[in-house]
Amino acid sequence: MHWIAASLIAAFFLGCYDLFTKASVRENAVLPALLFANVCSATVWLALMLVQSARPDALPQILLIEHSLTAHQHLQLFTKSAIVAASWVCSYFAVKHLPVSIAAPIRATSPVWTLLGALIVLAERPTLLQILGVLTTIAAFFGLSLASRREGINFSKNRWIWWLIAGTLLGAVSALYDKYLLGTLHFKASTVQAWFSIYLVAIFLPLALAWKLRFWQRNDFHWRWSIPLMALSLLAADFVYFDALRNPDALVSLVMSLRRGSALIAFAGGILFFRETNARQKLPAVLGVLAGIVLTIMG
Repeated sequence: MHWIAASLIAAFFLGCYDLFTKASVRENAVLPALLFANVCSATVWLALMLVQSARPDALPQILLIEHSLTAHQHLQLFTKSAIVAASWVCSYFAVKHLPVSIAAPIRATSPVWTLLGALIVLAERPTLLQILGVLTTIAAFFGLSLASRREGINFSKNRWIWWLIAGTLLGAVSALYDKYLLGTLHFKASTVQAWFSIYLVAIFLPLALAWKLRFWQRNDFHWRWSIPLMALSLLAADFVYFDALRNPDALVSLVMSLRRGSALIAFAGGILFFRETNARQKLPAVLGVLAGIVLTIMG
């Protein structure tokens, strides 16, 4: 599959993931929701590991997981999980308190930060048109900040906006690290995704136990079927995304830009399913994301 097509498919599943995330954490405890979602993901990969051990020829090559990893390689994959865990904690608490039609476009600005990192760290050289496509997310961000004032959300004073920005920046770091793992160290996408899911359970388990023991004031947890759906949609999004990054011609900054077209799906879902307001005022900013995607493809 061409890496641009794979990035767009990943965007669709990522948009579904944003909607399931909002449904899972709205008026609900975040940490146990994160734990159970990652248990679902890890269970899928552990089942595939068992099948591979029993009958390796029963799985397609793309699903096979490397078993002969060194301790150093496991540490590299654990580092990936730690970066994502920090990003998710910031982002999930922010999504809980913000409309998804605002949160998703803000998260879509991550290609800007990924582009800067790719230029500095990976020496990538996108075309001028592609750079313009990514930079349109900056204009979209400021447009969204103006529209959000109608809902009483001041970007400079709302702490959840800053939590979301922190989560977005950590997401950009994760994207650069993905390119290093897959493009430079040549890990299989299935290996990264499998161990990444398993290590996330190990990270969130003590946090969820601390929540259970009431180490801090917290909300009650309610099981919702959107939690496993959140896990499955992210599994699909990440699997296609990792496959795109393995392509030697793929530019991580552009893959991230296309992938963040998920904001369009999340925006529409926020209006349809969560009855969020001021859609007309937010629409130009969301269309700015779409314009950026078009420019990156044209470039």
